[in-house]
Amino acid sequence: MEKDAKIYIAGHRGMVGSAILRKLQKEGYSNFVLRTSKELDLRNQQAVLDFFETEKPDYVFLAAAKVGGIVANNTYRADFLFENLSIQNNVIHSAYLFGVKKLMFLGSSCIYPKLAPQPLKEEYLLSGYLEHTNEPYAIAKIAGIKMCEEYRNQYGCNFISVMPTNLYGPNDNYDLQKSHVLPAMIRKFHEAKVNGVAQVNLWGTGSPMREFLHADDLASACLFLMENYNELEFVNIGTGSDVTIKELANIVKNVVGFEGDIVWDTTKPDGTPRKLMDVSRLNEFGWKHTIDIEQGIALAYQDFLVNHDALRL
Repeated sequence: MEKDAKIYIAGHRGMVGSAILRKLQKEGYSNFVLRTSKELDLRNQQAVLDFFETEKPDYVFLAAAKVGGIVANNTYRADFLFENLSIQNNVIHSAYLFGVKKLMFLGSSCIYPKLAPQPLKEEYLLSGYLEHTNEPYAIAKIAGIKMCEEYRNQYGCNFISVMPTNLYGPNDNYDLQKSHVLPAMIRKFHEAKVNGVAQVNLWGTGSPMREFLHADDLASACLFLMENYNELEFVNIGTGSDVTIKELANIVKNVVGFEGDIVWDTTKPDGTPRKLMDVSRLNEFGWKHTIDIEQGIALAYQDFLVNHDALRL
């Protein structure tokens, strides 16, 4: 990408979009066109068409999405399907109509079948049944991948897709009803610590295994691929290593400084048994993560502390 190119980051105030914005600014990019969700409703087709016609961005990072953890995904199933399909359909089609040079679509590791072999290779897509609790979100993301592929095939658009693993970092969502497992743990352990609570209750058995990537590492990978990758196939982004949820809980407990007990509610669902990304393709291209999980959680907790009062209010 040219340093003076006009860059649109859809979802620039979210965890992923803000990380991409920080990374681009750090690397000397400055010509951004940005809109909040109040300023531009990406679910509104005409509004998105008008925006692209007026602004004509050169490059697009499509990081806007309706996201959440197991509870939110399984409760608002229709919303997750409709809103994510609407957002990506409008942005991808408008990018084609108004001549965007290159677009990156950000998906999620939940696109893979629940019982796919581990680690998850890109070719395992659509090889089996999805995890029920987040099936609508996964179907929307799969549709986004296929849109990028087919707009490339039919129209010659340089649209690429990347599939990040579980993410965490600055600007994460700490709402206990809608957040993912790691930020939810940070908040639970912190509040238990400051309130002098003797135990923290967590869902499931703690046995599922998950991989976690810091948002700043994701942003680094996205810029790397935007500058170096122009192929049809989507690319996994992750660390290539995972931990059990029980191990994760103990890391968060230690970082936060909670001294009580952890109690596992085994009546609650575990979700997918394991989700580890095969990142060999990305590593072969020349990119590898730099932030390990202990360091990353410490950074995330400091960000939580800085923003906690505003969040609570």
